[in-house]
Amino acid sequence: MNPLESLNEFLVNAEGWLWTWAGMPVVIGLGLYFTIRSGAVQLRMIPAMFGAITQKAQREQVGRGRERTERTKSLSAFQAFSISAAARVGTGNVSGVAGAIFLGGPGAVLWMWIMCIVGGAASFIESTLAQLWKTRAKDTYKGGPAFYIHRGLGSRGFGAFFAILFIFCFAFAFTSLQANTIVDAITGAVAVYTDPEGLPWLPVLLGVLLAGLTAAIIFGGMRRVAGVAQNMVPIMAMIYLVLGIIIVGMNLGELPRVLGQIVVEAFDPQAVIGGGFGAVIVNGVQRGMLSNEAGMGSVPNVAATASVSHPVKQGLVQTLGVYFDTLLVCSITAFIVLVSFPDISEGGEGLMMVQGSLAQNLGSWAAVLLAVIMFLLAFTSVLGNFSYGEA
Repeated sequence: MNPLESLNEFLVNAEGWLWTWAGMPVVIGLGLYFTIRSGAVQLRMIPAMFGAITQKAQREQVGRGRERTERTKSLSAFQAFSISAAARVGTGNVSGVAGAIFLGGPGAVLWMWIMCIVGGAASFIESTLAQLWKTRAKDTYKGGPAFYIHRGLGSRGFGAFFAILFIFCFAFAFTSLQANTIVDAITGAVAVYTDPEGLPWLPVLLGVLLAGLTAAIIFGGMRRVAGVAQNMVPIMAMIYLVLGIIIVGMNLGELPRVLGQIVVEAFDPQAVIGGGFGAVIVNGVQRGMLSNEAGMGSVPNVAATASVSHPVKQGLVQTLGVYFDTLLVCSITAFIVLVSFPDISEGGEGLMMVQGSLAQNLGSWAAVLLAVIMFLLAFTSVLGNFSYGEA
């Protein structure tokens, strides 16, 4: 085993241990704590979430005398929601969910849903705190965990440490993941027509294209990113939703079997015990958190930029974002895969399962459609990640 393989094995084992015995208990424990202390706000105030998302940005007077004009203070609630949704809804909602099903079985989907509900309380708290401790910055606001750790807890050093880790994570790790998945999806689409090994320049071209499109938007500032996000996210979600409805509609008779698999295998003692701490639970909870980002400390950076009449309203809006990401987008992927593959071992791994389901139901051309969807998901996610760092 060469040094690189040894390092990779060490990191994989360390990540598994940290997530299973430290990350997951803390995330679930805090989610349950916030649920109890808030009176299950993530369930009790669902109607108010839809009202809060439509609130326009607050306005303020600027200038003096005859030159005095009125302008919006910052982003609206819906614009902040769109940016966070753009970052949340990335390639992980497709390849990541399929990978969780491959590793943990259909039961992982139910644990993903449970994590969504529990994590909703954490998302509410962290986004509300971001509003409470935000600061003015030119024509917008800035805030997030680094700010309320510094100003709320009085720990400037720990706030700076969090900010450094956060920038490294979203500037390199998450963005690289999105770019890599784009290459995998488009290479899979190209493979339908020709051998991708004959196109060694394709990954470089895709990287340059992604970087160029991203630069053209982010150099326009937060408002331009918000404008693109609020237009692209609803369209992107609608396309994927329609695609999922078509696939499920073509396999409607399989729906009872799929729902049964999800529920039964989530609590199957053999499945839970067989994977150590439980591959079913671990993969479902992990995918739920990494997808909707509830409690990760990322979304509050954008939540702080919204100009709302009360801090709690942005907490409600971002909780709705958790449901949008997991209960809608991730669930579409799960149903697309499971209606086509009763035995998940037959569908391949990760993205291959989704590609196989689309090809099986719609034909080989569907691989091209998936590649386009994956590009849009990754592109908007990269924009959202930039916004996190900017905020």
